[in-house]
Amino acid sequence: MASWLDLSVPVVTGMPVYPGDPEVMVSPALSTAADGVNVLRLHLGSQSGTHVDAPYHVDDAWPRLDELPLERFAGPAVVADVRGLPARAPITPGLLAPALSRLRLRPCTILLLATGWSAHWGTINYLAHPWLTPETAELLVEAGVRTVAVDALSVDPTPQPGEPVTGSGLPAHRVVCGTGGVVAENLTGLERLVNAWDVEVFLFPLHLPGADGAPVRAVARVN
Repeated sequence: MASWLDLSVPVVTGMPVYPGDPEVMVSPALSTAADGVNVLRLHLGSQSGTHVDAPYHVDDAWPRLDELPLERFAGPAVVADVRGLPARAPITPGLLAPALSRLRLRPCTILLLATGWSAHWGTINYLAHPWLTPETAELLVEAGVRTVAVDALSVDPTPQPGEPVTGSGLPAHRVVCGTGGVVAENLTGLERLVNAWDVEVFLFPLHLPGADGAPVRAVARVN
């Protein structure tokens, strides 16, 4: 019997965002008392909360969100357990050896990086997450992975407060997205999946034509 797990962070006012991204604000716009219905007003960026990055996020010439096939956002997944790494540690090819072995046994297109860093959500330590080296990203692409999802702010290093934010500092993004793949970030609770074998993941984004990415409701089905 399948069980369903929500892997998404809640969208609330003041939630963490990538340095320089729009802040999130959620407030009442209409109420049943005054207007007969309840409606929320949302102010947020395309990269807010649990979200996916389209290739266009890092290169103007690459596909936008609505140009990607829907299969990029759902399918069987392999979980890479890389918990226990120190702050700002690189995720090297050797750390993903067990996951790469499972990918050879159970080919799929989605890899879940369980860093355990979602435990730091809402704190300054959330910025100091482990990150995927370009060499590791290339191995994943060679193994057939086209969607990489992580329980951290980014698959690339996040700048320290005060450091400049530039697209050129996103090499792992460029490796995955350069194949027409996508990156999903700010997932939560991936530690619940590290011992599961038969996992399906669903990361369907909002339908935003021409977008660089969009929030998702990330869900796993464990069979």
